[in-house]
Amino acid sequence: MIYGELGASHTRRTVTGMARLLKALRLDGMLLSGLAAVSLFGLFVLFSAAGDNTALWFSQLARIGIGFALMVVLAQVPDHFLRMFAPAAYAAGLVLLAAVAVAGDIGKGAQRWLDLGVIRFQPAEILKLAVPMICAWYLHQRPLPPALRDVVVVLLVIVVPVGLIAEQPDLGTALLVAAAGIIVLVLAGLPWTWVFGGAAVFGAAVPVIWHFLHDYQRQRVLTLLDPESDALGAGYHIIQSQIAIGSGGVFGKGWMNGSQAQLEFLPERSTDFIFAVIGEELGLLGLVALLAGYLFIVGRGVYMSLQCRDAYARLLAGSIALTFFVYACVNAGMVMGLLPVVGVPLPLVSYGGTSFVTLMAGFGILMSLHSSRKLVG
Repeated sequence: MIYGELGASHTRRTVTGMARLLKALRLDGMLLSGLAAVSLFGLFVLFSAAGDNTALWFSQLARIGIGFALMVVLAQVPDHFLRMFAPAAYAAGLVLLAAVAVAGDIGKGAQRWLDLGVIRFQPAEILKLAVPMICAWYLHQRPLPPALRDVVVVLLVIVVPVGLIAEQPDLGTALLVAAAGIIVLVLAGLPWTWVFGGAAVFGAAVPVIWHFLHDYQRQRVLTLLDPESDALGAGYHIIQSQIAIGSGGVFGKGWMNGSQAQLEFLPERSTDFIFAVIGEELGLLGLVALLAGYLFIVGRGVYMSLQCRDAYARLLAGSIALTFFVYACVNAGMVMGLLPVVGVPLPLVSYGGTSFVTLMAGFGILMSLHSSRKLVG
């Protein structure tokens, strides 16, 4: 009985000490737990998807460490500094996008990267945070819901970087940057009649947009409608991913036992199409577990955003949480053949350094905004 009481007392002290440490570091324990769980799940799946390329797995492990370290650092930044820094971050992002257009590295037919010798990164990733930051900065100084003039200004702020990113071409990232900014507008109280009206205008403009798409982008849309029309070409990715997910059934074929992934029928299995690897090897249960983890992270993020102390913090925090949800939906949709293939990685799971670090930076900002709130009572 005495030993039991001593053990319980030790556990309570440990939990209390951990809570104090998280509070001192301005970290949210529940959100941190969700991020860590999904990241570990991603490493588990990536080990199988990478096959014999163990260097890729260790590289991702190092990038996860960098991402979490950056999250902790950004969580310490006062929210008023983030607000003041928003215009500079946006301007720096535009300058880097211009530098990419002039002297960026070309890979796989796209000019998206800057090589600084020490690191090679995609400046477009910075705009995933800089755009909602500048949108929230502009709107928080004005009456909400926003007037038509303010909506037009914000849309122009969004369109400029989106156009530069789409020109690289990187339509997937361009759409995600646009979504991050538009979510800020919606959270600011944009009337739903305006939202549906904007969707109608976008629908009417599709023929014009189609004219400006690259040939490969048009082919991806056509392939979505009929992947069997070019089964060994443009439709190969979607067909193989659907086969992988369907063959996994409810329980999957077992970790490292997926034929589509292990025999290399599935393209980009460690990056954009890793969702199909999960479906094949871990089945429906594995996919549901991952989606539950995503919903927990998004739900906690939205809850934290509602507790923030001012309009800027609430708009930015809400955009970070909901944009994460958009990332997951777009990747899952394209892998299952519900959306065109646009090259969007599965958040916290796909191999990739810049994308993971950007996501963790966003959650570090969210924790900073939340910890700066005014507590009531």
